Amino acid sequence: MSLLDIEGLGVAFEDEDGHPLPAVQNVSFSLEKGAVTCLVGESGCGKSLTARAILGILPRGATAAGSVRFEDRELIGLPEKTMSRLRGRSMAMIFQEPMTALNPVFTVGDQIAETLMLHEGLERRAAWGRAEGLLAEVGIPEPAIRVRNYPFELSGGMRQRAAFARTMLTGSELLLLDEPFSALDFLTRISMQEWLLEQWQKHKKTILFITHDVEEALFLSSSVLVVERTPIHTLTEIPVPAGYPRTRECLARSEMVALREDLIGVLRKQVQP
Repeated sequence: MSLLDIEGLGVAFEDEDGHPLPAVQNVSFSLEKGAVTCLVGESGCGKSLTARAILGILPRGATAAGSVRFEDRELIGLPEKTMSRLRGRSMAMIFQEPMTALNPVFTVGDQIAETLMLHEGLERRAAWGRAEGLLAEVGIPEPAIRVRNYPFELSGGMRQRAAFARTMLTGSELLLLDEPFSALDFLTRISMQEWLLEQWQKHKKTILFITHDVEEALFLSSSVLVVERTPIHTLTEIPVPAGYPRTRECLARSEMVALREDLIGVLRKQVQP
């Protein structure tokens, strides 16, 4: 059963003469409830714009057309007040850069507690206690201290974990993750990928994970949507075998190596004339 259905989604900007400049063209796909789907493509192909169109947070000057249905509710054209209630309560997004995932002028605890008060109705004291517990759950050491820290006082990996605590472990059913680990160092990135997989197996959120890393996609997802052309207008869906154990060692299996080559072959179409 699908949680999100996208049909004919387009995103365009206007040039100086008022002519549309397409950035996403006629994209269609669905996200199965409780599954991790990876959207893979080169930088600049329109992956992030697709996610932003789902949440209704497009950059100034961009417009969306087509259909985005969340739990059979059409999102394109909804008033901003209605969309703002859905963001955080039913769907949320984590961006690429750890420093932009959290507001630098508020403590980590304030930001997590605000989400809990707004979307779960907790009182401030209870929300702060829950925020500390969430930081512990995502593996941040000394959560009683870190909950009072500002984002700049945390490492990149801890900032991303705190951002996940605010989104993945609260009420949002749909998570849009826009290359959330690409700004991290290699070892932290591997650790965060494994942590995300553990959390997904525990909470079964519906996730759209955007990346340009083929191995990351194969490790995390049950289905990979590969961008064939830039800007996005053709997607090829490549399912990952259902019985595939989610371990690093399995990426070296012959069937996974062959699947990786298939993905790379589709991606090469982006750079061919």
